[in-house]
Amino acid sequence: MIKNMTETSTNNFWSIFRIFLVLGLTSFGGPVAHLGYFRTEFVEKRKWLTERDYAELVALCQFLSGPASSQVGLALGLLRGRYRGALAAWLGFTLPSAGVLIAFSLSLAILQSPLLQGALQGLKLVAVAVVAHAVWGMAKSLCNTVPKVSIMALSAVLLLLFPVIWLQPVVILLGALLGYFLLKQEAAAAASALPLSVSNTAAKAYGLLFLVLLFGLPLVAQLYPGAVVTMFDIFYRAGALVFGGGHVVLPLLQAEVVPTDLVSADNFIAGYAAAQAVPGPLFTFAAFLGAASNGELSGVWGGVVALLAIFLPSFLVLAAVLPYWQTLRASIHVSRLMAGVGASVTGILLSALYQPIWQSSVFGATDFALALLGFIALQFWRLPAWLLVLAGALIGMVRVL
Repeated sequence: MIKNMTETSTNNFWSIFRIFLVLGLTSFGGPVAHLGYFRTEFVEKRKWLTERDYAELVALCQFLSGPASSQVGLALGLLRGRYRGALAAWLGFTLPSAGVLIAFSLSLAILQSPLLQGALQGLKLVAVAVVAHAVWGMAKSLCNTVPKVSIMALSAVLLLLFPVIWLQPVVILLGALLGYFLLKQEAAAAASALPLSVSNTAAKAYGLLFLVLLFGLPLVAQLYPGAVVTMFDIFYRAGALVFGGGHVVLPLLQAEVVPTDLVSADNFIAGYAAAQAVPGPLFTFAAFLGAASNGELSGVWGGVVALLAIFLPSFLVLAAVLPYWQTLRASIHVSRLMAGVGASVTGILLSALYQPIWQSSVFGATDFALALLGFIALQFWRLPAWLLVLAGALIGMVRVL
């Protein structure tokens, strides 16, 4: 379970910010890889929470609208340091990529640099190692019986055969049902109590605010048109209505900003390429779009407004459901469901190791050898992930020289 929140060394805003800033600077590879980095940092290294708690938190965020990896980070910050902790976690994890993408909007030519492309390939191989390391560790803890291994395998096979985003929540539900019927021994394992700083009353208020903004912002934008309101409405709706992670938000954003010529089609594609090349959440693509806007609001302030708008729904919906999730998971019957969910989440991560992580990164024996060395460095040599990120970028650049 998460350690006592009164520990001043980690409950402090700046301490949490620094931890997530390092992750924001080094977490390459997309949402699945981010979950691997989080697991290494908070389950394995810092032991803020157990493997089971982490898997349940990941499963919860998979069901919510918004970017799952960023919501896991928000939840960790919220549980660790209350609202200030959530803010510190979000700022640390988000600002590095958002700042780089705003800078990219002012100088798109840098994306064509061969050295940058080489570094990106090296970082993709690091992501292979990080996700493989996470799968290995979660499987040892969460899939330690034949039924659990079977649930993990079934989840992975379904997603490998039918690689569609909407299937992930279905697979988690299936894992929960199988866990309830097959893992009766888990009934004795009560869930650990996580420190919760959101009351039921506050949760209801956050849920109401989420809905008021979702339905009220379009009306306000129509009645009182203005650059800030219009941009906030576009990006808030995108963040509120997307399920399945960062890549799914792209068609929503494209439909909002390209046909209206708020952002040109060429710049949209260039910005998406930039978002793939930077660490941190893909939702920071919104910062690029806001900064590259052809409307009245653009530049740094346009990027800031778009960034705040697209992430706000993630916090509101998470805070709205967190207290109820905490109550449910305390039930010994729900513990059987969650044991199946843990195995299922491991299967989801295993399938993602192949697609998209492996398929977009490993193209030959040299790539496989480098990814293997990265995995061994994490799993057995116990090297920190940030060191692996630096090594991967340098090796990638050397390979193109």
